[in-house]
Amino acid sequence: MSKVIVIGGGAAGMMAAVSAARAGQKVTLLEKNDKLGKKLFITGKGRCNLTNAAEVEDLFLAVTSNPKFLYSGFYSFTNDQVVQFFEELGVKTKVERGGRVFPESDHSSDVIRALEREMNRLGVRVELNTEVKELIFSEGRVSGVRLAGGKEIGPAEAVIVATGGISYPSTGSTGDGYRFAQTAGHSVTELSPSLVPMEVKEWYAKELMGLSLRNIEIRITDGKKKLYEEFGEMLFTHYGVTGPVILSASSIVGRQLRKKELTLHIDLKPALTESQLDRRVLREFEANQNRKFKNAVDTLFPAKLKPVILELSGISEEKKVHEITKEERTAFVRLIKDFTMTLTGLRGYQEAIITKGGVSVKEIDPGTMESKMVKGLYFAGEVLDLDAVTGGYNLQIAWSTGYLAGRACAEAF
Repeated sequence: MSKVIVIGGGAAGMMAAVSAARAGQKVTLLEKNDKLGKKLFITGKGRCNLTNAAEVEDLFLAVTSNPKFLYSGFYSFTNDQVVQFFEELGVKTKVERGGRVFPESDHSSDVIRALEREMNRLGVRVELNTEVKELIFSEGRVSGVRLAGGKEIGPAEAVIVATGGISYPSTGSTGDGYRFAQTAGHSVTELSPSLVPMEVKEWYAKELMGLSLRNIEIRITDGKKKLYEEFGEMLFTHYGVTGPVILSASSIVGRQLRKKELTLHIDLKPALTESQLDRRVLREFEANQNRKFKNAVDTLFPAKLKPVILELSGISEEKKVHEITKEERTAFVRLIKDFTMTLTGLRGYQEAIITKGGVSVKEIDPGTMESKMVKGLYFAGEVLDLDAVTGGYNLQIAWSTGYLAGRACAEAF
């Protein structure tokens, strides 16, 4: 029985520990926080969006960085197997809109407890409040780790780095894994916050703060070039916009947005064509022809959005509906179909769900997650240059790469 050290007690780290221990390895998991799964605890607003129920081949479409690298990972430990794994550990699951898979209980703590119980059953030694300072190398391979206090743990046959990125630093994600990788000779790609809210220029963002829009369609453009399009829901904040479609968009347009402003187009009525919407507005106007404009559009918008739309329409609020010209009505319809805002930048790592960039996957064996530079050194999860849009895909990356790293290092010795 050889020794495996896992650095990091998040999703990838716990899965790697379980996977290696199930294959008969003696495993020690080191976590610098006072509890396991700190970031896992807050994912999916505390409900833990475990994975996505899409077909396996469709998972790759949701991955925005290096999807081909995940071929072995996703097929070695599929989304169906993830669900089965947790069901066997007593976590019943359910599928919601967009294929998102959640624990039936809506509690991320149930997922963490299930992993803890399984590690305990398998005899995994878990050391909390234990910060790893550096890796120890011997004769061209990794042989152990040195802790912050100077203590060494080893000798080990394998070390799995599953330290996460630098998003949500309050959960302990402070980029240690990148440093470990670089000391082993690895390169780390450009890092940026991803799945993160965006800031906007317009005054009306603040006016709309707290308003959630459902069943809208957004487009993000750079001049005439369309960069992103998605249907779903979003939320206005005091600084700009957030919500599922916005967070996913950030992983696609984030790099461009760091260099220049982009335009966000919101179609408030995507189910209707412009001519259908025009007929609908005309019906409202005909039913309210002697009322003032401001009192004739209540059924078209949420209350919070109405004053902003009225102001942007250029039509006087006091104008009688029967006095509104066809040109004014056409412009009003266009405003509803193309409500625009100027995106000026991304929020920071404190609000980012994940980190884009990481340890270059060119230097990692995709079939085992082992370093091509140093024998016995493995990487799993967000520390790698892998990321996806929202919907459970990033946790699937963590489970699949953690599983593969744990199994592969167990088979290597």
